[in-house]
Amino acid sequence: MDLQKHTEPQVRESAAARDADLRASDAERDRVADILREALAEGRLTADEHAERVEGVLNAKTVGELEVYIRDLPAAHGRRAAPGYAPAPNRPTDALPHDPDENVVAVFSSAVRKGRWRAGRRIHAYAVFGTVDIDLSEAIFEYQQIVIKAISVFGNVEVRVPENVSLRGTGGAVLGNFEVDTVDSDDREAPVVYVDGWAVLGNVEGRPKRGKLVADILDRVQRKVDKGLRKHLDR
Repeated sequence: MDLQKHTEPQVRESAAARDADLRASDAERDRVADILREALAEGRLTADEHAERVEGVLNAKTVGELEVYIRDLPAAHGRRAAPGYAPAPNRPTDALPHDPDENVVAVFSSAVRKGRWRAGRRIHAYAVFGTVDIDLSEAIFEYQQIVIKAISVFGNVEVRVPENVSLRGTGGAVLGNFEVDTVDSDDREAPVVYVDGWAVLGNVEGRPKRGKLVADILDRVQRKVDKGLRKHLDR
């Protein structure tokens, strides 16, 4: 028995050593990058540390090289901090206006809202034999809760949000499809997007746009501001 107890850890260690020499896959790099992103959000890493480690992850060739960048983080050891957030409510808790801040209408046509735009608290989307595409992945979120009222009649309404916001859907369909993913952000202060409405012989969809993050967008804006200030000071 004693011999078995001593040999089992040695076998595990040698297997781990062999795994460390394996070439890293893109999926393994993505896994480590996700851990680093969570560590940044939790305050375990500074922005500079996060950027330095992400650069190392992108250049890593083996699994062992990847593990170096997360071995001092709880997620690398199978431990996760208790979530500091509560699931988003199924209905808005803020007093939102009844009248929309913006109407997006497509009748036998298409209408698109995408890129850098300010999302109001209430948006009404109407697709009648047409298509409405509301892309919030690069939008400026000035409010914590946003309601999108989507009505589709022989048409299509698609809503895309950054993957680190919360998303809720409350609606239905008549001979059509109403499908909105339920998403909870790890950040209690993250915006919540509510998609409500009906699809009559049409389609309403809402889902995250992978790779698009509110934090990334804000960082890019801040870098542009800093760059502009530096140019101004250098004059």
